[in-house]
Amino acid sequence: MRTDIAPHLLQDPDVKVSEEVLRTCVHCGFCNATCPTYLLTGNELEGPRGRIYLIKNVLEASVKSSRQTLEHIDNCLGCLACETTCPSGVDYSRLLEEARPRLEKQVKRPMADRLLRAVLTRFLPYPRRLRLALKLSGLGRTFPWLLPKNMRPLLEMAPKRLPRRAELARPGAIIPAQGEQRLRVALLTGCAQEVLGPQINDATVRLLTRLGAEVVIPKEMGCCGALTFHMGERRQSRKLMQNNIEVWHREMEEGGLDAIVLNTSGCATAVKEYGYIFRHDPKLAKKAQALMALVKDVSEVVAELGLGEVEHATGLKVAYHDACSLQHGQQITTPPRQLLKEAGFEVVEIPEGHICCGSAGTYNMLRPELAQRLQERKAEHIKSVAPQVVAAGNIGCMEQIAGSIQVPVVHTVELLDWATGGRRPVQVPNALP
Repeated sequence: MRTDIAPHLLQDPDVKVSEEVLRTCVHCGFCNATCPTYLLTGNELEGPRGRIYLIKNVLEASVKSSRQTLEHIDNCLGCLACETTCPSGVDYSRLLEEARPRLEKQVKRPMADRLLRAVLTRFLPYPRRLRLALKLSGLGRTFPWLLPKNMRPLLEMAPKRLPRRAELARPGAIIPAQGEQRLRVALLTGCAQEVLGPQINDATVRLLTRLGAEVVIPKEMGCCGALTFHMGERRQSRKLMQNNIEVWHREMEEGGLDAIVLNTSGCATAVKEYGYIFRHDPKLAKKAQALMALVKDVSEVVAELGLGEVEHATGLKVAYHDACSLQHGQQITTPPRQLLKEAGFEVVEIPEGHICCGSAGTYNMLRPELAQRLQERKAEHIKSVAPQVVAAGNIGCMEQIAGSIQVPVVHTVELLDWATGGRRPVQVPNALP
């Protein structure tokens, strides 16, 4: 693709990267075939190729940025299915993440949109605030007319009861390995997951320690910054990322780390980008880069350690859902499936598994109409294979899918923990094997 970006703009290293990405695009359109929003709308500007042209125009300043341009970029889930499909290797994520903060500065959003985004950035990354907000959501259900229309979907997503806090995976905890220690790992517990799915973190700790890993949960560790970063916000997200870099680097130097384990694949795609995001930071570049080799999805670590003895092979029919952040963002597809099979589960494939479920971080809160259509599409495909349980590697996907089907939805690691001697997932009824 030919570009005509002003020389002074190309002095910005991020713009320079964007230009390089633009030049790799050959307009073939293969990306549209796997783009969820193009699939729903058939609109060229709702597909990757159209969005690439829009971003190109913004960078060239040939077309003034407008709310319509912003809307087309906002409608992108950031699922990265287009990258998996692209024969030219277009690094669309680089282009998207450079464009979003630029558009935030150029286009003023409607007040209701700004208010919703302010609420999300001030509550989601902080477990204590999020827990309080969810406890108070009952008041919102009683008086929904007090809230702006675009904030009412948040009430529908809020659980009426919150699970108990984690027993093992608590800030500052160091859980020793059972038997001989083979690894020492830090576990990122996830800001929203710490509130909505603490049982996932406990299952992860039980499984890893059973397989010989000492698990450390640094007290000062916080949100990875992914949720706000992918919304185009940079100041807060970089501060959150910087904190984790310092915390993990200190842990690596003081106690040693063999891996930084993530069981929230949406977080992992961002954390694996820390080295790139801070590549020009004189204080953090080397630290961030040194950590990147340690960042792994929990399925990768369990596969390396070996699942061990299976004590409870149920033979349950499990539909495995590929989280976009896992299959497209990190290119991890085989380990979760293989581990579930080794654990004695019958794994079935979900038709159209490469298409997003509509969660995509904060997408289902910011673009609920499109997200709901994708949710319904995913639910129909899951129902078509009649599973007894659905497994996924990301809390956002789990919440999104669970809201549209009657089948239990659990994290992959919960099933692996159960099969190797841990607790039965609370979502799986005793009526099942």
